[in-house]
Amino acid sequence: MRDFPPTVTAWTDARDGAGHRAGIGIPDTRGPVRFLWWLLRQQGDLVLAGCLLSLLWMLPTALTPWIFGQAIDQGILVGDAGRTALWCGALLLVTLVGASSGVFYHTVVVRSWLYAAYGQTRLVTHQVTRLGHVMPRRAPTGEVLSVNGSDGDQFGHFIEIFSRLVGNVVAYVLVAVIVLQISVPLGLVVLLVAPVLALVSSVLLRPMAAAQTRERSRDSELTSMATDIVAGLRILRGIGGERIFGANYARQSQRVRQAGVQAGSWGAFVEAVGVLLSGLFVVALMVLGVQRVRTGDIEIGELVTFLGYALFLVQPIRVVFEAAQQITRSVVSARKTIGVFGTTDPWPDRTPLEPDQLRGLAAGELVDEASGLRVRPGRLTMVVSALPDESARLADRLGRYLPAGDTVPSGDDEATGRAARRAAAERSRVRSDLEGRDAARAQGAWGVTLGGTDIAGLPLDQLRSLVLVSDTAAHVFAGTLQDAVDPHRTLDREQAEAALHAAAAEDVYDILPGGWQGVLDERGRGLSGGQRQRLVLTRALAADPPVLVLVEPTSAVDAHTEARIAERLPAHRQGLTTVVMTASPLLLHHADEVAFLVDGKVSATGSHDELVAGDPAYRSTVLRGETDGTGATTNTTTTGTTAEDQEVTP
Repeated sequence: MRDFPPTVTAWTDARDGAGHRAGIGIPDTRGPVRFLWWLLRQQGDLVLAGCLLSLLWMLPTALTPWIFGQAIDQGILVGDAGRTALWCGALLLVTLVGASSGVFYHTVVVRSWLYAAYGQTRLVTHQVTRLGHVMPRRAPTGEVLSVNGSDGDQFGHFIEIFSRLVGNVVAYVLVAVIVLQISVPLGLVVLLVAPVLALVSSVLLRPMAAAQTRERSRDSELTSMATDIVAGLRILRGIGGERIFGANYARQSQRVRQAGVQAGSWGAFVEAVGVLLSGLFVVALMVLGVQRVRTGDIEIGELVTFLGYALFLVQPIRVVFEAAQQITRSVVSARKTIGVFGTTDPWPDRTPLEPDQLRGLAAGELVDEASGLRVRPGRLTMVVSALPDESARLADRLGRYLPAGDTVPSGDDEATGRAARRAAAERSRVRSDLEGRDAARAQGAWGVTLGGTDIAGLPLDQLRSLVLVSDTAAHVFAGTLQDAVDPHRTLDREQAEAALHAAAAEDVYDILPGGWQGVLDERGRGLSGGQRQRLVLTRALAADPPVLVLVEPTSAVDAHTEARIAERLPAHRQGLTTVVMTASPLLLHHADEVAFLVDGKVSATGSHDELVAGDPAYRSTVLRGETDGTGATTNTTTTGTTAEDQEVTP
């Protein structure tokens, strides 16, 4: 029996074909059916054990009517007490086997269900953390969350129903063989029921699958909407947009409810058809059996056997319909899942560098060819742009991140027939084009050099250890303050406190009961916007990378706190290369060098005072107020305490 929770090896140590052949490693994303088959092979031992135990659980139930019939014909009707006792003992034996097998089957199938459900969660987590910023370019956040949650449940149900279906089908075949031995016409009726049910179910499953796909798509959209609302709740409150977005969420929620009702109605209809056909089958079998008794073709005991089988066969028939519904839902989930698991990593494999080579690169100059920015090693360089998007794109290039904005469009859940196929083909085309562009961009020269070497030639993990980009979208995870500042547990207390001091975030430590072991909510909801931003800055400073790129690190803090950060940052990063994207005069006063971007190009460099005095465009970008004829500022204002910094989410 395999351990739980499962160890995820996907995308790491199973990159060759042997991983596919052995049923481990990279998920098979060539189609939803292939993925489900891969899922079964992933836990072949558990599936095999579940099928065998399901068979042992069902066979005693299938044999019970036959034992009853033999006891009646060979014991009760002829008055043979010994034969009757013998068959009663056989009945007791198969009952004990069925009961004990049922207990073991339940244990194995629950374990298998959990393995499939939580194995899915770990696979999604592994894939998302492996791809990082590439994943949102391929799939909406809500869809990834749905794949991580509800789809894992569907796959757990799929594994469970598969083993149960195997046991019921084998029991069904066994019953058909027994009935054929008693009466060929009745046995043929039993055998013909299965293909008839398969034909009926295939007709009903297509509209049910369409309804479930529509529900799944709308639910993913609702999840994405909820994620966006939670992420921007403070901003919505600041601009008074809660009601508008709340109304949008309510409308989408109703659309999900309507789709769920439609999908549930189809599921109930299929279930009702299964019950109806099962009942008709029982009635037909009993009518035929009574007629065979009247003509003398079968005995009374055999009629009792037929009655028992007629009642027993209701269960396999209903299991077939239940399996058809669950397989349909699983195919819908698998179709979405392979969209996440099928996302390819655009970054090519590179030969790792030796530690001495990495240290040599870290001590070199950082150059961006597109903008002309040159960052001298060990200096605090700040970049100013009138358009924040320009400096953000520059930061992405310095960290070797693909440009933001390009994403695959969501599917139209209302489209059907040819329109749905055209929409799916268009999404596939857009996704393929985007993957092609990303791969071409990732595999070519990046246009940013560190120590004279293009960073495209570095393995991604080594590059991330050299260059750290901390932007405005950095996330604060739930956990302790120590986890938030030092997630890899590599710092001692003095180092962590030094980073906290440099980011002027001591108040975060003070307000949390337990200090470093104080608990933070998801996204740091118990903190103000400024506190959250300073906590993110603390984490970036604590990582102590050779090259640190900060994007607007003080945009949500008040002027006094910003002044403290501006004073402490140079000392904390002394001797290390630091690039800050900002237009704050408080920070710019402490820069070793300032680069001014115009239309994405460096138009001027120098100290802050030199650029204020000599460049009117720079002066108008960083200073608010009037200047005298010499260019000196006479009424400079800086950012005050923001509403976001004041607000604390309860």
